[in-house]
Amino acid sequence: MSARRWIGAALLAASALGAQSGATVLRPARVYLGGETPIRDGLVVLVRAGRIAAVGSASEVNAPADARVIDLPGLTLIPGMIEGHSHLFLHPYNETSWNDQVLREPLALRTARAVNHAKATLLAGFTTTRDLGTEGAGDADVGIKQAIDQGIIPGPRVITTTRALIATGSYAPRRVDFAFESPQGAQEADGIDGVMRATREQIGRGADWIKVYADYRWGPKGETLPTFTEAELRAIVEVARSSGRDVVAHASSPEGMRRAVAAGVRTIEHGDAGTAATWAAMRATGTVLCPTLAAGDATSQYAGWKKGIEVEPARIAAKRTSFREALAAGVTMCVGGDVGVFAHGDNVREAELMVEYGMSAALVLRAITSGNADAFRLVDRGRIAAGLLADLVAVEGDPSVTVGALRAVRFVMKGGVVVREGR
Repeated sequence: MSARRWIGAALLAASALGAQSGATVLRPARVYLGGETPIRDGLVVLVRAGRIAAVGSASEVNAPADARVIDLPGLTLIPGMIEGHSHLFLHPYNETSWNDQVLREPLALRTARAVNHAKATLLAGFTTTRDLGTEGAGDADVGIKQAIDQGIIPGPRVITTTRALIATGSYAPRRVDFAFESPQGAQEADGIDGVMRATREQIGRGADWIKVYADYRWGPKGETLPTFTEAELRAIVEVARSSGRDVVAHASSPEGMRRAVAAGVRTIEHGDAGTAATWAAMRATGTVLCPTLAAGDATSQYAGWKKGIEVEPARIAAKRTSFREALAAGVTMCVGGDVGVFAHGDNVREAELMVEYGMSAALVLRAITSGNADAFRLVDRGRIAAGLLADLVAVEGDPSVTVGALRAVRFVMKGGVVVREGR
């Protein structure tokens, strides 16, 4: 069997059905059920009709006699991992700069890349991804999601945000760099009526979440300063909530973060310059931090930093400090690396850095599965329990002790269909 086998669309139905009963029994060496539970030995998992039917010892699980049995010797079965911050329409900046991707790569080319990025994400054990903006590719993330859901292309379950919301003149490509009106990487909107209208428009175009840039590098000297007023942010949140959706805010300045938290956003992305007051407010409101450590780590290396050889750049040292402060303050952490800045399929890079910066492997394992599911209000996944989606991954080793084990993916099941077996 090949190392990274993808079962073609014509075989998906047969794979899902298996035996006449449509049941599959997974027999790993160990199982992580999710949440605060420890990894356990001797459990089997019964899957039927795309969902987990039962979990327990072999004697407790009443599997049909004709159930397909998949042995996973020596492997740890975990819930499918959830990527908290990705950009399927971006590829690493050391290949092509962000500006050139937005301005010079046709939508068809970017979509073809996104198809490959989705497949790489799934095969890496991430069965769900929250895609936080197409960065100039319009609403094409909705089409990628539809193609995956219809079995046309392989990929994870996609949470879409379409274009993201920006204040006029605050984002990029920067207008002052061009002699013409340059396209923008997100949707401009201003004022209470304007942001409410834009939020409704994005919902109508298929956004599952609304993303807003609460601050950006648009100060007189290029410094990061707030973009939207608190009132505008509150209006965005109000419309999103009335439609049953949450808001995610790009925010890294103290004031941008303060306004976003006060407005009621669900998650803060980056949070580089958070303060003690910021962390206290986030903990009090339950606002989740997605620190995106891997993005800064990657771009610093693209800029010439020789990691492990040279002293850390000041921005990396500051990020390490802010992460530890947020962790010590009890802020809930999301695992999301800003994938696209670096290669899709290398998603575990963020988890490894979170451990390197001071979070335990056990807490990171929880965060990348049930924690992200809770943060994104995904009640049907993130744990191994009867009734939930059969999104399951098996890895070598114990990821609650060594987070790098999450790279050693040997088995991936999404919705009861095996999409990867072996190395």
